[in-house]
Amino acid sequence: MPVDLLTLVLVGGPLVALGGGAVWARTRFPALYWCALGLPLCVIRLLTSYGSVMDACGLTVAPSRLRVMALRAATRREIRAIPPRRGLLRPTATGLRVRLRLTPGQEPADFAASAERLRHAWGVHAVYVAPVKPGVVELRLVGFDVLTRVRMPKADTAAELRIPVALREDAVPFVRDYLTVPHQLTLGATLSGKSMYLRNLITGLAHQPVALAGIDCKRGVELAPFAPRLSALATDPHEARELLPVLVKEMEDRYDLIRARQSIAPGTPAEDITSDVWGLPENERPTPIVLFVDEVAELFLVSTRKDEERRDEMVTQLIRLAQLGRAAAIYLEVCGQRFGAELGKGATMLRAQLSGRVCHRVNDEPSAKMALGDIAPEAVGAACAIAPERPGLAVAGDTSGGWTRMRTPYLSLSDAAAVCRETAALVPYIAALAPFRPVAVTSPVEQPVPLTTPRPATG
Repeated sequence: MPVDLLTLVLVGGPLVALGGGAVWARTRFPALYWCALGLPLCVIRLLTSYGSVMDACGLTVAPSRLRVMALRAATRREIRAIPPRRGLLRPTATGLRVRLRLTPGQEPADFAASAERLRHAWGVHAVYVAPVKPGVVELRLVGFDVLTRVRMPKADTAAELRIPVALREDAVPFVRDYLTVPHQLTLGATLSGKSMYLRNLITGLAHQPVALAGIDCKRGVELAPFAPRLSALATDPHEARELLPVLVKEMEDRYDLIRARQSIAPGTPAEDITSDVWGLPENERPTPIVLFVDEVAELFLVSTRKDEERRDEMVTQLIRLAQLGRAAAIYLEVCGQRFGAELGKGATMLRAQLSGRVCHRVNDEPSAKMALGDIAPEAVGAACAIAPERPGLAVAGDTSGGWTRMRTPYLSLSDAAAVCRETAALVPYIAALAPFRPVAVTSPVEQPVPLTTPRPATG
């Protein structure tokens, strides 16, 4: 073998193998590729080009007169615009974070407008801007698409009525916080991942001292597997008509408990005065209740005048729970494919009370507008762009106008049902809901199979 060819094989072979391995790792194991190769390259780009990139993006300001005079007196260097002061680089498993101190005259919106330019300049998947405090912003650089294969962070962020249920596109967990957003509407077409979101939410709440109630008018096919952990379950509109008044009565009883505490005697400490159940002493505080309503449109559909009376009664009770339930620690999680005014009287009023919104893939733009149009109009286009090949991808918005893309991790129905069976002992006793407690169906005991075929005895 010629010397030149041998040298080419010995030098080029490992380089080709290394390059091929890097491409394979970037496709199959993006987190590994980022930690091994992407992160060092990104740090080098950021450190070597920080000043020029800030200047090209218009994120620098002219130096003060005192600084100009000092530079002219001490040196003859060219006087350049000043970029924001950079803090320490903090690597993460999915990207990089760095805090910047804004120069006078700047605001976080200036950096948000240049996020796409920063992404290309530093060679990362995305750049997000988050205000930390006045004068300080944090740049969150994401090295790869974290929504392709969702891996929830190992850090436990769960707390009472605070469940990490999905992963946002900036690699931060999406937390369903009932104390901040008491009621939520979740919309999505068939096979959009709405049921997966519901499974993750129920299994997260199953480990907490919370009463779970469900209304599933699809004969219970969605919520019945979680029956061991449910305190109440209605599987058709007639059962729902019986369950909702009980929940309203429970809410009124809790308000009576709060009013009893508000009979304030002279000298009562300020911390003992309350307007909701969370201000009550722990030994008097009632158990929180989370009501899941799957396929809410089934409660609105009617075929006779008698059904209209039933519909109006149930909708009125749902609206009362949405308006007054927060102070009584009763929370609503409403799911469906569409939820607009065409469903009937009270639909729009009920939707207005559901301040949290999660929109999975929908069949048409009006459905996305029903979920997000009244709180985050800019998110409607993002919801309509969700591809069918990415189930579980959704757009979450809130009444502040902010929105983000997120994706729920895969959780099989059997695993979710197993969690509910393991936590069945945590079901709290609420006397009003006891008649509606579902009977958990256990698998039949299998008869032992004999190892040998029995033969009749002969005389």
